[in-house]
Formats: sequence, structure tokens, C-alpha cells
Amino acid sequence: MDKPKIIYKYQNFSSESLRNLKAQSLYFSSPLKFNDPYDCAISAGIKDLTDSEVNTVREAYIKKNDVPLQVKEEFASLNNNNLRFLLHKIAEDVITRHRNDFLKNRGVTCFSEKNDDLLMWSHYGGRYRGFCLAFSTEFEPFHKMKQVEYQVDMPKIDLIPILLNDDYEQIIQLFCTKSKSWEYQKEWRCIHNVAGMLFGYESNSLKAIYFGPDIELASLEIICLILRGQNESVELWQGTRSPSKFEVNFKKFDYKSYLKAKKLGLR
Repeated sequence: MDKPKIIYKYQNFSSESLRNLKAQSLYFSSPLKFNDPYDCAISAGIKDLTDSEVNTVREAYIKKNDVPLQVKEEFASLNNNNLRFLLHKIAEDVITRHRNDFLKNRGVTCFSEKNDDLLMWSHYGGRYRGFCLAFSTEFEPFHKMKQVEYQVDMPKIDLIPILLNDDYEQIIQLFCTKSKSWEYQKEWRCIHNVAGMLFGYESNSLKAIYFGPDIELASLEIICLILRGQNESVELWQGTRSPSKFEVNFKKFDYKSYLKAKKLGLR
């Protein structure tokens, strides 16, 4: 799927979310704090190597200049079954090392293709009392986003790219793979080399903000005041519950400060 032009980030109304909004920053959290125990910690299986693939790896390693002679001799002497076992063991160690490094050091921030999902508003939008930021993906760090894949079964790793080309893209994709149970999230992710980091985004990348149906007026006012001091072109949308369907509807509005609105007789 092509990357969406606009991506959404649900937020609770909190001192942390306000600080990040004021600083025009995204927080990259440690995946160890995620609410899905399998998230970024899945134990991927390994696809069985055929005899042809085992021989391909054997020949490639024997020809490599940076492989010690002792290793080349061992690869040449082992039969296919024993070499297959050894290659699986090597791959398991590589995958485990990368997974542990990711969980310990990397930071992740999450987005959704949708801004009107009821479960997302309930779980991540402060039970309808929070807000949702809309970003253009033309800017950093959004153009490096990865789409989350949803699967019924645990994924299996193909060893050939890892063993022959040091290609670890499959391992990276493990950190963007979740159970089908989470498919409603329509999630995309940005990954940072360091967890617990704030990444500043360009002011123009924030295109709109959607307020939950139950957000308090004072909370809405605080957010509008922050945005007015940064980028007045950000669109403001107020959410309401539909009276006839299970959905949230949004209506665009122009912000007027409380004092100005009071003078105009609007409050």
C-alpha cells in the first residue's frame, strides 16, 4: 500500500501531550511499554532451508574472503542436515540479538490511517476527551514510516537474504507486525535509534487537530492557544457523537478566544 498523505496520532489530554504539542515534538517510546505483550517481541519462526539453498549458502561462504579458513573447512565437510542445523542456529542467534537490541534501545511512535475509529478514541484518545493530530507525510520523520502488518500466525524468516547479503529488513519488519486482533488500528510506525527521545517536527507538517466529542472546553481552549502561537493555518475540527450511527462526526470551526467570543456575544 502507498503511504497515506495524512496520518493521525491520537492523544490523551495531559501535561505531557501539551508539552510535546508546544515543543512541536513527537515522543519515541520504548516498545517495552506497549500494551500488546507480543508487540515488537514476537518469536518469529525460521523457514526450512531446502538442500539447494543449503548448498548455495555453503558455496557462497567458501568463496567469501572475510570468512575464516576454519569456518570454510567446516562448511565444506558438513553434510546438508548438519549444515542446515548450524545455519538455523546462526540465524536464531542473529534474530535474537537484533530483537533484544531493539527492545532495549529503539524508540517507536505510532500513527493511524483513521481519525474516526471509536476504539482508537476510547483507548488512545482519552476516552473521547483527548485530541487527534493530523500530519502531512511529506515531512520528516513521516516519509520513513513503516506500515504495520497484521497476521494470524507468527511470521517466518527467510534465512537466505540474512546469510548471503546481511539483509535484515525482515527482522526490522518483525517490529511492525501484529496480531490480526489489532487490525482495526490501521497503524503506521516511525522508528528511532534511541528510545525516550523527542523528535521535533516542522510546524507546517501539522495540518489539523480533531477534538474528541467529550473534550472539556478549557482543554480545547488551551490547545487552541498553543496552536495560535505556532501555526494559525492548522485546521480545527470538533467531534460529536452521531445520534443515529455508531460513529464520530467532525465539524470544522474557527477559534476565537474566550474574551473575544464573549464580546461578540458567542459565549
